[in-house]
Amino acid sequence: MNHLNIEYLKIIIHVGYSFGLAYLLLIISLLISSKLFDSEKLSAYECGFTPIGDARQPFHVRFYLVGILFLLFDLEVIFLFP
Repeated sequence: MNHLNIEYLKIIIHVGYSFGLAYLLLIISLLISSKLFDSEKLSAYECGFTPIGDARQPFHVRFYLVGILFLLFDLEVIFLFP
């Protein structure tokens, strides 16, 4: 083996070690973590009331248009002030 192959072998060993360590830590965290869900964990998040209707309702196209226009003019205002 020449000098270049030894350097690549060192890099491959370090990459393999880092993936192995990440996998090991993931498995350990999955084994140690608590899997019991209580009523607080299963309750509605942030808003404080139970959601009404389906969360996957389609948005109207005007919503996206307003969002794109907001980004456009918001970025334009940033460039006005040097």
